[in-house]
Amino acid sequence: MSSIANDPILSAVSTYYSEKLAEHGEGPRGVDWNGEEGQILRFKQLCKVIDGSCQFTLNDLGCGYGALYDFLCNEYGDFSYTGIDVSENMILAAEQRQKGSQNARFVLSGEPDQVADYGIASGIFNVRLDQSDAKWHEYLEMTLDVLNQSSRVGFAFNCLTSYSDSDKTRDYLYYADPCRLFDLCKRRYSRNVALFHDYGLYEFTMIVRK
Repeated sequence: MSSIANDPILSAVSTYYSEKLAEHGEGPRGVDWNGEEGQILRFKQLCKVIDGSCQFTLNDLGCGYGALYDFLCNEYGDFSYTGIDVSENMILAAEQRQKGSQNARFVLSGEPDQVADYGIASGIFNVRLDQSDAKWHEYLEMTLDVLNQSSRVGFAFNCLTSYSDSDKTRDYLYYADPCRLFDLCKRRYSRNVALFHDYGLYEFTMIVRK
């Protein structure tokens, strides 16, 4: 917890999402999404990284109240899940929701505490608050390094897109250049990278397979 409190970016993000949870409760709006339909659509894109034909382990970085775990239970059989979040209130909510689950654990941290087959990060790069674009991009790249280091088989993440209509953008959100991140992932992490920008939302999903 102390490392989160001492990091200005993580501390601000923790406060932001804790307030969203308090205001909207355990649901898509509680993690700053518009609705359940969009949330499920995002999960489907991100989970394209998973080979569900065999048992797997997964780190969910920025797990919120644990919605991805519910989705995985409906889609896959044998897996082990670790949810990681910087908001203590989110972790407490997730633990309460999944109380008694044998294959789920939750960690209050800014990064995974163990290596898994897959890593997923949904929505954690969107809310930059008062950080500059340059500073936020630096944080994004550092976090992708963490995802890479803590994933054996592959990882996936999403970002709001720089191709968003200007009248739909908000000044406290970060809109990433998908081409720049595709190039980064190809050069730094793997030759096997997929970019999905065709599912009807103002965002994109990147899949990195090792």
